[in-house]
Formats: sequence, C-alpha cells, structure tokens
Amino acid sequence: MALILSIETSTSVCSVALHDRGKLVAVEELRQEQVHATQLAPLIEKVRSVAGIDWQKVNAIAVSSGPGSYTGLRIGVSTAKGLCFSLNIPLISVSTLQVMAVQVLPPEVATDWLCPMIDARRMEVFCQIFSGDAKALHPVEAKIIDESSFAERLETGRILFFGNGAPKCKPFITSKNAIFLEGIDPLAAHMGMIAYNHFLRQETVDLVHFEPLYLKEFMIKKPLSGEPTMNKINV
Repeated sequence: MALILSIETSTSVCSVALHDRGKLVAVEELRQEQVHATQLAPLIEKVRSVAGIDWQKVNAIAVSSGPGSYTGLRIGVSTAKGLCFSLNIPLISVSTLQVMAVQVLPPEVATDWLCPMIDARRMEVFCQIFSGDAKALHPVEAKIIDESSFAERLETGRILFFGNGAPKCKPFITSKNAIFLEGIDPLAAHMGMIAYNHFLRQETVDLVHFEPLYLKEFMIKKPLSGEPTMNKINV
C-alpha cells in the first residue's frame, strides 16, 4: 500500500484526492472562486473520511506546484507542508501543466503535441509543450500570445491547446493545425500516477525551502509620496 493525498489549488478549482499506488480511492472538488483558504481543509478531511483511513496510514502528500494563481498555490503548498510536518511524511511536487497534459490522454483528435495553458492575465499565458504522450519537450514559460505564437511548430504538425488560458488565444492562433479543447482544469484526481512514480523514485522536495513555481513575481500597488508604485512581495 502507498497512500498519497494530492492537493490541487492552482486555478479556481479546489480539489483533493487520495490514491493508493496511483489508483483513485476518493476525491472531492469545489468549483468556486476564492474559497481555497476556507474550504481546502474541510475537503481534505472529507476525502480522508470517505476513504475511511487514519492519517497515520498516509505515506506522502503531493501538491500541484504551479504555475497558476499566486494565492491558490500559496494556500495549497502551505497546507501540504503543514500536513507533512505534522505527520512526518514527505512532500511531492507535481507540475500543474503536466497534470493537465495527462488529463487529455488519449487525445480526442489526432495531434502531434499538447499545450496546456493557464491564464496569466491580459494576453499572457503560462504554458508548456508536451509530446502526444504527455512528455515535456520544453520548459514552462510565461508567453505573450499574438498572431505569430507557435507559428513555426504549427507549420509542421498539430497542437492541441487547452486550459483556462486557451480560449483567449483562439482568435490569434488561427492555423488549421491548431485544435482547441474546452473544459480542462487541473484536478487532483489526475495527480495519482505522477505522484506515485515520484514516490517510487524517492523524488521528494525539501519541506523548508520548497516554493511553488510562480513564474512571475506577485505585485501590489502601494502609495509612496502621493504616487502609486509597484512593490514586490516575497513568499
């Protein structure tokens, strides 16, 4: 038995799942804006209760590490760390975009590459190119979308775009090789096998120093001498 509790809070969907050796045991999801801070803990407890297991039987906690919402990631990671410290078990980091890529397998249509996209405001998205079997081909990037985006790759093959950042890109990426799939959010239910493989290889992260992949620094406006300025906030 290898029980891993997975936490996904990188977008507006708050989800928690329990897997045994990669197989789903229990899952809870809440699709509502700005509820992560108040509802994540109850979702975790509900999953544990539905599964009928004691906390002492959980072998590791897996957390979606981003990119995504600054606040959502911070809440998910801090909660995961707290559980790991209290239970004295390891923390596993799982890429949010990889979780999304796994969710669309097998693709509904023939495609050469997968490109999950998370909205990063305005015309920017967090994205990454994967092979058709969900293997990462390039690093994660914050990409500003325009008419030339992905043009070179689209000349040679088909790309499946999906995630909450994809709809705003559709008017700009008009190649016949661009395919758009709606309704894909990163979910804890699909983190199981990824997390289990990390667990088997003992690929865990340092509880003290681990931080999510924010990609962009969180910014706020703060008055200074009567003028608004931008100030960085470090986690």
